[in-house]
Amino acid sequence: MNDPELGLLVEAHREELIAFARRLVQTPSLPGQEGEVAALVQAEMERLDYDRVWVDEAGNVIGSIAGGDGPALMLNGHLDHVETGDPARWPFPPFGGEIRDGALWGRGAADMKGALAAMVYAGGLSKKLGRPLPGDLYVSGVVQEEVGGLGARHLAQALPVARVIIGEASGNGLRRGHRGRVELRVHFEGRPVHASMPALGINPHFSLARFVDGLRTLPMAADPTDGLSTVAPTCVTGEPGSSNVTPSALHLVLDWRNIPGEQPDEIISRLEALLARSLEPGCRGRIEIARTELISYTGLSLTYPDLFPSFTTPAENPWLVKAQAALTAALGRPVEIGIWRFATDGGHFAQAGATVLGFGPGDEAVVHTVEERLPLDQLVESVMGYLTLAFLDG
Repeated sequence: MNDPELGLLVEAHREELIAFARRLVQTPSLPGQEGEVAALVQAEMERLDYDRVWVDEAGNVIGSIAGGDGPALMLNGHLDHVETGDPARWPFPPFGGEIRDGALWGRGAADMKGALAAMVYAGGLSKKLGRPLPGDLYVSGVVQEEVGGLGARHLAQALPVARVIIGEASGNGLRRGHRGRVELRVHFEGRPVHASMPALGINPHFSLARFVDGLRTLPMAADPTDGLSTVAPTCVTGEPGSSNVTPSALHLVLDWRNIPGEQPDEIISRLEALLARSLEPGCRGRIEIARTELISYTGLSLTYPDLFPSFTTPAENPWLVKAQAALTAALGRPVEIGIWRFATDGGHFAQAGATVLGFGPGDEAVVHTVEERLPLDQLVESVMGYLTLAFLDG
């Protein structure tokens, strides 16, 4: 590290940082139930002497520290996490906050309460350095990222900033974009009959099967940076639910990951052509983008198409180039630049006009699994990284 003062300051707060990250992991916060963990974040920001700390109408927690006239920067994490599944499958209790073999274990450790803790501490420690920030610094913990991004959608409009760092797991490497996500519903309608007389009905299962099989060979759009778009059939529901009646309707969920520039209407058009080829005589079908209605723990309600926008910050972007050089010097190792395989709230901020980069501790391969954990050395290093980015000029 080329800044001994910065390194010593971070190391001096190592234990309280880890203790805070443990408290966050030990506090369940499913989407729509983030109130308790939001209160922990708010209290810690206040204890660390942020200039201002508030909770907005969506339930997002925001802390700010005044800086100079340069571009405002937001360090952004989310408060919620996915379900744990069967706790018996976990090596350690999912909300235990266990520390084993140098890592913090538990649901949300890597996605992304560890990064959120590091961001909160980076903001607080920036004041202790006594150096002027080039621009105003905001640290935000947003709600309901895991179910569509209610918090980020609201915050991106209510508090527009020039630059945003998303703290999703990147192994403390830089990320400059990701594919988007479109959730679609494909509906198949037939004519139900008693299962003992299948020839008298129109069973939509056969049309659905042809459609799903056709997805295997559907030509997909490609991009030199992001690779191919992908589509995955995930869930099927039917009606009626009786096992001795052929269904009147089946409803298929598709998870489509689209490269930048591939628009939802293009996706639907291609799928409609496949659907037309797949429908057997008498069976009807239609495709639509799913819609989500979310209510935050504060009572804010939003309804929107179930879309995560893609985004790509150009490789030659001056801020990205400077960030890589500064992090490489500060962390004492090469810092690579890559693309996330999954979607993040970064797309919402980019769509609102911000330049977005990613940087966060943790291995994306353990996210959403029973092996979720965060190496403590990465957690501490990420604070150094966030401080470096906060003080980056230009």
